Amino acid sequence: MLFDRPTDDILYEALLKRDAAYEGFAWVCVTTTRIFCRLTCPARKPKRENCVFQESIAACLEAGFRPCLRCRPMLRYKGNDATVTALLEALEREPERRWRESDLLAMGLDLSTVRRAFKRQFGMSFLEIARLRRVGLAAETLTGGAPVIEAQLDAGFESGSGFRAAITQLIGSAPRHLRGKGLLRADWIETPIGPMMAIADEHALHLLEFADRPALPNEIRRIRERTGCGIVMGRTPMTDQIERELTRYFDGHDDGFETRIAGHGTPFERMVWSELRRIPTGGIRSYTEQAKAIGRPGSVRAVACANGANQIAIVIPCHRVIGADGGLTGYGGGLWRKRWLLEHERRMAAGQRTAEAAE
Repeated sequence: MLFDRPTDDILYEALLKRDAAYEGFAWVCVTTTRIFCRLTCPARKPKRENCVFQESIAACLEAGFRPCLRCRPMLRYKGNDATVTALLEALEREPERRWRESDLLAMGLDLSTVRRAFKRQFGMSFLEIARLRRVGLAAETLTGGAPVIEAQLDAGFESGSGFRAAITQLIGSAPRHLRGKGLLRADWIETPIGPMMAIADEHALHLLEFADRPALPNEIRRIRERTGCGIVMGRTPMTDQIERELTRYFDGHDDGFETRIAGHGTPFERMVWSELRRIPTGGIRSYTEQAKAIGRPGSVRAVACANGANQIAIVIPCHRVIGADGGLTGYGGGLWRKRWLLEHERRMAAGQRTAEAAE
């Protein structure tokens, strides 16, 4: 956090009261509908446990949420730029469209004017917003249990290579001024439930995420900022090691993971992640149980936030934490993957028990 903001409890109260005084401090993302709204939205209010508060519209989009059609959070209450309004309305009519600069030129728009207007209001260009909307649609498709290829096509990518190229393009090549300094290397690892991106240096793994995770571009930028390193496509011994361990895992062998993990995160987050790795294969916990396990029973929400901040999927098994009512709750890789991983690990644990009984 770069600055203090109202707590989530205060923001939820503001949402219930439609308190305009908090307008612009945060937006509410509703996990059950995958929609984000203004705090003054007139729609029926969601339950507290289904609300995630983000500090910017960009963060809502990067997390895979789509704007509410009632409160229209991407439009300002007063004085909205007519070009911005027209393009946002066009985007809502065709969220799956692959918008290009040629489309804007065909509409008689000046590219630099459009870019400045969107950067000023959202901190990103119209084309970047359109891409995030497509990726968000893909995430919804996957959450519904659809095959990866279907989500790929829904997001406007005609091939697996194109789908991953959207992330690869973000990485680019190392800036010249970083030559001679440390570099991180990113590469793809194929798995039965979709490709994953691994970012590592010679000594540790910095990121392991599914390629279609909506927040992946933001996580890559955050790693670059935290480490001060450039990121280039390529492999390190750590990449090869985690690929071997993932292959064993998906083949049903409960060998654990030995790949060294870089020390990102706050001390509290690292404590939560360390405890996650103590949950045995085939086991599950609620967020409340996880908070008790680290000796912080009153920090259930903070534990949930730390789970969401985990960027080493599977190895740090945040998928093993579920809601108090037994529901799967959120998972950045998609609920269908969470369900798949838990069932896969249940079978692994059952097979291990059978093998031990036969000895």
